[in-house]
Amino acid sequence: MHDKPQFSRYAIYYTPPNGALATFGAQWLGWDIETGCAVPHPEIAGLPAPISEITATPRKYGLHGTIKPPFRLAEGTTEDGLKAAFSDLAAQLPAVSLDGLELTRLGGFLALTIKGDQTPLANLAGSVVQQLDAFRASPSEAELERRRKANLSPRQEDLLMQWGYPYVMDEFRFHITLTGRLGRKDAETTKAILAPHVAACLPTPFTVGDLTLVGEDENGMFHEIHRYTLSG
Repeated sequence: MHDKPQFSRYAIYYTPPNGALATFGAQWLGWDIETGCAVPHPEIAGLPAPISEITATPRKYGLHGTIKPPFRLAEGTTEDGLKAAFSDLAAQLPAVSLDGLELTRLGGFLALTIKGDQTPLANLAGSVVQQLDAFRASPSEAELERRRKANLSPRQEDLLMQWGYPYVMDEFRFHITLTGRLGRKDAETTKAILAPHVAACLPTPFTVGDLTLVGEDENGMFHEIHRYTLSG
């Protein structure tokens, strides 16, 4: 039995339950967030670069959609306290059902995004961000500067200062990242080759019935700590 990793940061993610999407996603990225283990990549011909290069940036996070972005624990709070508060919150929040997911090019990277209206999921994410905010330490100046390199709008700057992250609340856009940044041509090629593999795994409807507390280990890799059923 290996020692439980010590986590420097925590986050709340949607991670697909056991099934086709979770399995393919772990293999594609080369990291299984549930078991906390590296996984061999699948053999997929015709990609513009090795899968290990295409997926280098998102690999450490595992296959996920961010609900509450990574944060360090605030002074005076503990992992056990966070678990208890999240468990209580999950018992009050209902599961949400959306039309489905689709493979999309977002700027320079590929991701699975919501088909149809994402409002129920945005509302869920907003509740989680807000209700668990007492556990979040304020970002350092270096973290703030890094975020500001993305040319934030005034609204995103306000959100960064209030919630430690610019893409929450009304700026929230759910996505499950599959690649790092690619040039336009490489992104289109990768999308065309990936599409049939992904299509076989996509749930219809897309139901978010639970959320996952995850932690970042000393190597920067994220691990599932516990999955909480939304039973409100």
